[in-house]
Amino acid sequence: MSDDDTTMVDINAIDQDAANEAQMMYGHGEMTERELDEKYPNRPKNKHKTLPFADLYLNLFNPLQENKRKPAGAVVNRRKLGPHGGMNPNDVRRTIIERFIGRWRREVGNDIFPAMRLIIPDRDKDRGMYGLKELTIGKLLVKMMKIDKNSDDGHKMLHWKLPGMKSSSQMTGDFAGRCFEVISKRPMLSSPGNMSIAEVNELLDQLSVAQKEENQLPIMQEFYTRMCAEELMWLIRMILRQMKIGATDKTLFEIWHADAENLFNISSSLKRVCWELYDPGMRLEGEARNIHLMQCFQPQLAQFQMRSMEHMVARMKPAEDDDIFWIEDKLDGERMQLHLEEDVDAPGGNRTMFYSRKGKDYTDLYGHGLSDKSGSLTKFIRDAFQSGVRSIILDGEMISWDMIHDKMEPFGRLKTAAISEQSNNSNASTHTRPLYKIFDCLYLNGKDLTKYTLRKRREALNASVHTVERRLEIHSYVEARTASEIEPLLREVVANRAEGLVLKNPRSPYRLNERNDDWIKVKPEYMTEFGEALDCVVIGAYWGSGRRGGNHSSFLCGLRVDQQAVQYAQVDPEKCLSFFKVGGGFTAADYQDIRHRTDGKWQDWDASNPPPLIVLGGFAENRQQEKPDQWIHPSDSVVLEVKAAEVTGTPQFATGCTLRFPRFKRLRNDKTWEQGLSLSEFKTLRSNIEEGKKDKQFKVDDERKKRSTRKRKRALVIQGQEEQNLSTAYAGPATKVFDGMTFCIMTEALKPLKKSKTEIEALVKANGGTVVASEKDPETICVADRNLVKVASIIKRGERNIIKPRWLYDAVVMGEADAGKLRLRLPMEKERHVYAVKKGAVEEDWEENVDDYGDSYCRNVDEAELLEMLNDPAIKGEDEDEDEEDTALLMQQLRTEDPDFDDMPGWLFGGLTAWLDTGLDAEARLFAFAGGNAVTELEDGEITHIVLRTDSEKVDKIVATMTSRRPMPRVVTASWVTESWIAKSRLDEERFTAH
Repeated sequence: MSDDDTTMVDINAIDQDAANEAQMMYGHGEMTERELDEKYPNRPKNKHKTLPFADLYLNLFNPLQENKRKPAGAVVNRRKLGPHGGMNPNDVRRTIIERFIGRWRREVGNDIFPAMRLIIPDRDKDRGMYGLKELTIGKLLVKMMKIDKNSDDGHKMLHWKLPGMKSSSQMTGDFAGRCFEVISKRPMLSSPGNMSIAEVNELLDQLSVAQKEENQLPIMQEFYTRMCAEELMWLIRMILRQMKIGATDKTLFEIWHADAENLFNISSSLKRVCWELYDPGMRLEGEARNIHLMQCFQPQLAQFQMRSMEHMVARMKPAEDDDIFWIEDKLDGERMQLHLEEDVDAPGGNRTMFYSRKGKDYTDLYGHGLSDKSGSLTKFIRDAFQSGVRSIILDGEMISWDMIHDKMEPFGRLKTAAISEQSNNSNASTHTRPLYKIFDCLYLNGKDLTKYTLRKRREALNASVHTVERRLEIHSYVEARTASEIEPLLREVVANRAEGLVLKNPRSPYRLNERNDDWIKVKPEYMTEFGEALDCVVIGAYWGSGRRGGNHSSFLCGLRVDQQAVQYAQVDPEKCLSFFKVGGGFTAADYQDIRHRTDGKWQDWDASNPPPLIVLGGFAENRQQEKPDQWIHPSDSVVLEVKAAEVTGTPQFATGCTLRFPRFKRLRNDKTWEQGLSLSEFKTLRSNIEEGKKDKQFKVDDERKKRSTRKRKRALVIQGQEEQNLSTAYAGPATKVFDGMTFCIMTEALKPLKKSKTEIEALVKANGGTVVASEKDPETICVADRNLVKVASIIKRGERNIIKPRWLYDAVVMGEADAGKLRLRLPMEKERHVYAVKKGAVEEDWEENVDDYGDSYCRNVDEAELLEMLNDPAIKGEDEDEDEEDTALLMQQLRTEDPDFDDMPGWLFGGLTAWLDTGLDAEARLFAFAGGNAVTELEDGEITHIVLRTDSEKVDKIVATMTSRRPMPRVVTASWVTESWIAKSRLDEERFTAH
């Protein structure tokens, strides 16, 4: 038997160390191993111990990153990689991965799952989230290494985006790199440690279930003791699931096995990919290539919108006798699969499973079966399935429904609605509830339906499922034949501020994990009705990360408050109101020009003493939304010309609105800040544009509008708004939430509502509490919102906790929601409710009352607080798996607003079609590689850009030919393609117009 032939290896040939490792990684008892063998009877078993953890970065990560830095098309001398002479970076990448996999097969065995889950940790759904992000890891390391948080190294760890005086420019903005710099000064090991890949996996499993800091700290301590600085740097990247090793998942899957990507698409399981496809000669066949009941799969996605409705309809390949396409409302929820099967051993004789688009299991939240009383959905839909349905897989969107106003709520409220419904065992109406909107049926009674057309799948859906109103509903659609039928529906979407539309081809099969022309999304923000350029002054800047670490990567722009706008803005003149952030469209030269003109004029933003000239957005209690890292006096600043898709309302900026998808066009060095756009000028411009919209192509079909049966949106009532009525005199006790409690009201209330001491005392009494004038009784609860002398004295002595009046408001709202039936004691939240903490208090007890996002487990949040939490930079993006909203919208936002997203070259020219002049083969390949569609025929009706050589004599002829096109393609020189690639951002075409 050869070294590579491990598929039939005898159990005696497996050394004891390898057996011990398998036991450590995959189970701590005989039953667990037996269950794994039953579920994966042919799973491979390694014959030797796993490789050292250090081998991952020495022989895989570092070589791939070094190869990544080579320019496209470069030839690499690969003395260490083989005898084949020069190779381009793509071939070198494959060789590096192939060598690592080959070595693993020879020296370890065919079970590569332990390594793969560290190489692509974001694809491993068998290990839970760690609950750790940069700031939390930084705090753990500072505590573990006993570093003063105010020292230079402590500041580097806790403020990793800020440029450091002594930091390497390459490490600035790279958290793991910053950790490497700090750990390198105080390492426990100066050379790679002896931890194996299996040992690292075991500790990471423990870390994922530890969650609390006191449990995570000893695990991180062991890593620190047994790893060198570079090993720890890569470990931190694995924990953050931010590897960026220079190879995609697709490449790794393809090299491991020809069917690996397909199996991952139908299972979302990295473990299955590694255990079922360990033999390159064994292919997926028949049923193995289909989706399976109770196993998550990667769903079909909708293509990005194209430049015209006609093109979108044409791309759906209408047949001569069937030119119908479907139009559905796009839902603002979470993509969800529902699997149901008969099970005589389960309560009610069935089992259900719920999976999100990213493969997260939500069954505990929505229900394990139709008789599961702990679920928030399944117990209400027992009658939704026809009697003949034995097994089914449904594809749809889980949304949150407001029962009071009978409308869909924003995605962010879905989890809160689902949790509240878990305790609702009746079909009684609650304020919000999860509603499952189904738009596809993919499996029925043992039959995979993905190969059938959408029309046939809908027939199966209608025959198998019926509506349970406001619990489970089949999503409706409108049949259309021409592009003109889309516009009236899209106008309704704009009027209702809804998500958009999805166009679907009823003749199409279901394609797993594909984004193709059979489903195309149409969103209002993609429209160009507000495409005019605006000249605005820069008033702030944000530090970048990654390749832009240590430099400003995006800027905060504002509108001047001139004399005409003083009354409208209700602020003093000569101030600037925050308006939008822009980070896309800049070249390296643009950044350099801005640095040159503003060098030495930037100041760090001090939240406790903000500059009086700059007004930020937010709510009364927090007027520092979107606060920049640094600010600049408008008179010392520059003016940017920016174009955007549209203006949308938001409280995050002081203007009350902002630009959707802003993109830098050029630097207006010919304008001073006083010539930048003012608030009154912007109001006039916006008014003119709104009037002009009425005459554009995008018009409302009045007759269709009259026939529409859609309900008009009612006025929005924000939950928690009842706080504003607290000043109203109470006729008697409204609730008993303060029954048996004694309060000493020491000051008036400042936030979120200004209330006098008398008003607060009346509130306490009206809800069952007792008010006293002295705080001497230790059972008396002290309430204060200002640091007066008496309050300061108590704080200095450190003998009492002091709470904010806000806790009283929240407790009353919670009690009123319960209709006064229960006396609810609302748990306190440190940041929101506690003004001062007595000495020796256990602050962790308060932290357990909120999740990682600051969202209370015990009370509902209102819209204002939700916005505040979502924009808190300390918690923004804490949990990757919670960000389940539509990835397409997210990518559009990242492309235009997040400069780091430009590091993904595959999206640079996405959605564009170009004809390139003869002799521009390299530019054509680059354009296609970066997501564009390069065509060879000038008559192609979808062309958006004509790319010519600088010395081309065809300009006049081509321009004359294209004049009749609507819209006319942009005619640019080849440098637009190459310089955009170098800048990693799509540059404005006007700079490269061919003459």
